[in-house]
Amino acid sequence: MATATQTRTGVVALQEERRQPQSMTRIVVRRFFKHRMAVIGVFLLALVVLYVTVGAAFYSEAYANKTNVRDKFEPPGAEYPFGTDSVGRDVLSRTIYGGQISLAIGVTAMLISISVGTLIGLVAGYFGGVVDALLMRLVEAILTIPLLILLLLLSRALMEISSSTTVVLGREISVTVVVIVVIIGLTAWTSLARIVRSMVLSLKEQEFVVAARAMGAGSSRIIFGHILPNCIAPILVAATLEVGVAIVVESALSFLGFGVMPPTATWGNILNGARQSIDDLWWLWVAPGALIMMTVLAINFIGDGLRDAFDPRSIR
Repeated sequence: MATATQTRTGVVALQEERRQPQSMTRIVVRRFFKHRMAVIGVFLLALVVLYVTVGAAFYSEAYANKTNVRDKFEPPGAEYPFGTDSVGRDVLSRTIYGGQISLAIGVTAMLISISVGTLIGLVAGYFGGVVDALLMRLVEAILTIPLLILLLLLSRALMEISSSTTVVLGREISVTVVVIVVIIGLTAWTSLARIVRSMVLSLKEQEFVVAARAMGAGSSRIIFGHILPNCIAPILVAATLEVGVAIVVESALSFLGFGVMPPTATWGNILNGARQSIDDLWWLWVAPGALIMMTVLAINFIGDGLRDAFDPRSIR
């Protein structure tokens, strides 16, 4: 009898717990982790991050850049698990350090593009009128230019500084890396700017914004304190997807010979070194190609999961 009473009490308590309102963060996290592909994406991305971080504990950057012509084009084996390239460099260690650069480019370019796109979208949507018209014409002008061609032209124009280096976080980095990051970041913000603008046009007429304006809040306080927090969902989704786009763009530029130049390794320029013998020396492109594919797929899966998690119509 007591057991039945305890069971009923437990059921009632569980029902009461479910009836209690949950925070938006809790709901989003629950929906996200119910999205199978998003969970797979998190797992794959974690593997890639572990590969490029833990792997650096076993191979030094000097070893990754060490040339040994006598061992060039060695197939995968015990000494070189991923084989060697045209000058005898170990492909495994180069994909580790190349992955660090490629991921850093993706994340940093994303931060630049998200910052620019969000700011322009907020300003255009909130102030409207001439400001909106000018900023949207700028967006449309950039959208009419083929992105890859623009990047090729800008990269080509800056090739003369490719031999210069700078120190970033205690590590010597080619200036070309910084240039590529800035170029990608400043050309990839247009879509987000239009999304944020459309949201701001709707939000600025909402009661909470009207009330804040009536209480004397300034434009900057309204934009960043009231409107921006309500635009976080699309910004987060765009941020995750932008990392994948930036990695692919950098890889394409490096593959075409207009991106980060050796000896600095990226997944893209490792692929570039394999294009002359892509049929015979398969090990030169399999590893970097697989890492690019795994990373971009993982990021896209995470982006899809975030989009569904933030969707109020989601039934997950």
